[in-house]
Order: sequence, then structure tokens, then C-alpha cells
Amino acid sequence: MTNIRVASQAFFFGLFVFLLWVTWLSRLKGYPASLFLEMDPLVGFATALSTHTVYRHLWWGLFLLVPTLLLGRVFCNWACPYGTLHQVTGWLFNIRNNKNRIEKNRYRPLFQTKYVILGVFLVMAAFGSLQIGLLDPICLLVRTFTVTIIPAVDWGLASLAAQGLTAASSIVFKPATPEPRVFAGAWFVGALILGLVGANLFIPRFFCRVLCPLGAFLGVLSRWALFRIDRDVTKCTDCDLCLKGCEGASDPQGALRKSECFVCFNCIDDCPEDALTFRFNPLPSISQLVKGSPKDGTATLGGLPVISKNLAVEVKAPDVPRRRWLFTAVAGVVAFPFLRFSKDVNKRGFHHKAIRPPGSVAEPEFLERCIKCDQCINVCPTNVLQPAKLAVAGLEGLWTPVMDFSVGFCQLNCTLCSEVCPTGAIQKTSVEKKLGLGAYAEKGPVRLGTAFFDRGRCLPWAMETPCVVCEEVCPTTPKAIGTYDEVFTRWDGKTVTLNKPYMRPELCIGCGICQKECPVVDDAAVYVTAIGESRSDDRTLLLPPGGRYSPPPGPPASRKDARLVPAAEARNGKKTT
Repeated sequence: MTNIRVASQAFFFGLFVFLLWVTWLSRLKGYPASLFLEMDPLVGFATALSTHTVYRHLWWGLFLLVPTLLLGRVFCNWACPYGTLHQVTGWLFNIRNNKNRIEKNRYRPLFQTKYVILGVFLVMAAFGSLQIGLLDPICLLVRTFTVTIIPAVDWGLASLAAQGLTAASSIVFKPATPEPRVFAGAWFVGALILGLVGANLFIPRFFCRVLCPLGAFLGVLSRWALFRIDRDVTKCTDCDLCLKGCEGASDPQGALRKSECFVCFNCIDDCPEDALTFRFNPLPSISQLVKGSPKDGTATLGGLPVISKNLAVEVKAPDVPRRRWLFTAVAGVVAFPFLRFSKDVNKRGFHHKAIRPPGSVAEPEFLERCIKCDQCINVCPTNVLQPAKLAVAGLEGLWTPVMDFSVGFCQLNCTLCSEVCPTGAIQKTSVEKKLGLGAYAEKGPVRLGTAFFDRGRCLPWAMETPCVVCEEVCPTTPKAIGTYDEVFTRWDGKTVTLNKPYMRPELCIGCGICQKECPVVDDAAVYVTAIGESRSDDRTLLLPPGGRYSPPPGPPASRKDARLVPAAEARNGKKTT
């Protein structure tokens, strides 16, 4: 059985890596690149709580619930790629003797922590703040691969290709990228995975036993599993050897904790008395069937002498007291306002660099849907999508995707991020919709933000140096960037034609290519902010084409009440109502 389980783990880990490998412009085709995320039942359940909808393929999580209700937490030790990573790490660095391994694999109250984490996350999701992606193992592993492992592997393969091993270039994750991909906060994501994996040296399967909210979710459901490990007390000698390889610390030597059992079957393999079996619907208690006293050595079961001194065979539910469940609920309720009323995610104080990918829903709904998996960042061909830092999106928006135009820009005909988003934070968007073509012509193109000029850093404006890069690269028709041409005799006596740029905000779509290509590379003279994005009225630029803002008469009112006055009308001093 162990060999079959190992083969299963290798297959699913390989499939996980393969799907990340095909998450790229030239390979995506029809592959279900987000399969693991869409089959994650915690992702589906939590987003259903926060949005009251089930997006696209999230119902696939039901395929994991069926084996869980039948066999228990079989996913944790047979298919979860993050669990496999931890198990392999523990196996590689395991230098403990059998006695020490048995002690390390006993159940501890610390393992209740994951249920508290799960409860807090679900309560917050019910209020509309989706934070399960911080610790969900699939989200965590996709994010780790995207931000740290894939760039490192590609860098290594590119180095091998440069040394003459050309075959290495054919297996890189992100082919045809001119430069290594870089990500904000990569060091922290890398340090986090090293810390979590390293913790296995102190507590085997530390993340799975202590922190994993998906494991806790499946553990709660496992109490109703029809199959479980059953101990024959007429054979068990209480030697505890079954604990030697127990992955879940589920106490198979006594009352099996169904919510902690990973169904690894190591206990069955290690039992020298053949006292453990995996059975359908075993009795939850045998004490009423035992005759005599186990302490006196006179107990019998079905006519056979009882050898074990421990007659308890099952603990169904997670070992979490009711008061701790209550504490969990209160903690979730209290945590929600702490996050939601942070200025960084409020419409009155949003960060100007919190520019979301095309197709993103309005910010409040975005935070209800985004699971911080960074799958969109993984597929982005220009590296413009970056995981948000605390300074940009606060704790609630940490690791959600934002566009950093100092790194890349948004290609006009690319909607890959919307193709792979598993939860609908980025709605599936066609190129026609993004560009405002065909049926979307009246609504216009998707605007990500608006570009502004810093004249103090612009070469024509500040340094009397000819430059038209931003105008040349502007992809809109007509161009959003124009120039005032001015023939000028410079300080050195040369006559130069300065093309001083200006911006037409009604044409700008915020793609960021002007900022990316600006010759002033350290702090570009043209920069894009989130104002003017078309996904929300909260960030509307109150300036119509050819007009200016005019506040309504009377006391100050909300921005939605403001009127927009055409420029010609304003110049003529025409009275407005």
C-alpha cells in the first residue's frame, strides 16, 4: 500500500508542477491550469460564503468532498502537493530513532490551532473578507512557485543553456522572456516557505498538523467518514510501534482521531501484531461488548482474550472544546473590522498604486473573491503583475495582484490573467471587451488607470532635451499622448525642436507602456495611477473630455452629485443648474 501511496503522491505533485509549467502564453491552450485551485473545497466554500456565488469551476471541490466523506482525509497524504513537499522533507532529514519518532508523533493540543485558524477565516469570509489564501496549502504553494521557485529554476536553466546545454532552455517555465522575472517581496515568500518546511525538523508535518486550514476543513468532515483505521484489542499489545510512521498524529495506538488521520496506512504496515485494519463502518465503541476487566486480565471480546488495556477505539470530532469554537467565532468577528476599515482598502484612502488587472471587479468585491494564489501573476507575460505589499494594499490585500509599470506593462491583446483566475476576482474577459470593440464599442475599452506627467522629470519640459518616447509607444487610436512642438534656442546655442508631451485622459487606458518605456528609468516622468479606472465609480477622474469640474451649488456633497461642465460653456460663464 505504501508504494501505491507514494506513486499517487508523485503523480499529483508532478501534475501540479506540469500545470504550472503550461500556465504560459505559448502553452496554455486548453489545459485546466488552475485545476488544483478549483478543486480545493475550502476555496469554493469560503468564496461561496463571501460572495454568495460559486464561480465557474469551483464546484469541482465536490470531487474531493466525496472521498473525504467516504475515506477521511485521504487528500492530505495521497494528493496534496504541499503535503508531499513536507513529507519528503521530513523523510530526507529524519535522523530520529524509533523511540523519538514515536514521541514526536503523539497527538498534542497544539494541533487544535488549525481549527481556530479555519474558524477565524470562515467567519471573516462570511463578513466579506476572504483571507483563506494566506495559509491554504494550494494557494500558498502556487504563490511560492510563482514568486520564488520558478524564477530561480529558470535562472538556473538559462545559465546552463548559456554554458552550452541548449536542451535546458526547452524546459524553462517562462520561455522567451528577455530578462529574469522579478517580484516584490520575493524574499519574504521564500523565507516563509523555508521556515514552514524547516519546522518539520522539530514537529513532523508541522504545517499539516498545526496550521493547515484545508486540513482542518477536511478534518471536520472526516468525522462522518465511513471507513477508518480499526484496532483489534484482542491482538494489540500496546507497543505503540504504529506511531512510528504516523503522519497525522492520529493516535492509532488508542482511540483513533478520525479528524487527524491522513489515511497514510503507515500504522498498518508498522504494526507487528496485525492488529490494525482499514474497515468500513467499524463500531465506535466496544466497551459494552467486552466481558470482564482489562485491568485484571480477565476481559474477553467475542470469546477471545483482550490484550490491550485501552478499549477506546475512536474519537470522531476534532479535539476542540466548545468555548474555543466560541473564541474562534469572536476572533473572526473582531478581526474583520480591523482589516476592512484599514485606510488602504477604503475608497477614501486607497493607494494610488493599487492598480488591478483588466477584468477585475470593483475593489470591495475583488477583496471578497481574491485568494492571493497569484496564478494571474504566474501567467502574466510581461511581469507587470506583482504581489501587493502591505504598503500598497494593507494586510487584507497582501499578495493580491497589482500592476507595477516600472517592471512591465499590460499588453493590449492579452487577457490571460482573466483566463486562469479561479474565483472571478478577475472576470473572464475577451479581447473585444478589453479593447471596447464590437458589441462593447459603446461602453469603451477597459481602463486600468490614468497616466500623469511629472514635468520636473520630463526631458523636454525640464531639461530642454528632445524626447517623444511616450508618444510613440502609446497604443491607443487616437493617441492619448500628444505633444506641443516648440522650436527653441537652447543654452548651448543649438536650435532644437522640443515635443512637450501632454495627456488626454479621456483616451488613456492606463496600460502603462509609457511609464515602462520612459527613458527616466529610476522614477519615470510619466506614471500611471489607479484614478480613472473603469471598474468602479469610486475612482472616477472627474474631468470629462474638454471640460472641467464644477461643484454643485449649496453645501459640499458626495462626488457622485458633482456636475461636469463642458469647457466652452465654462469659458462663456454660462450659468449652470
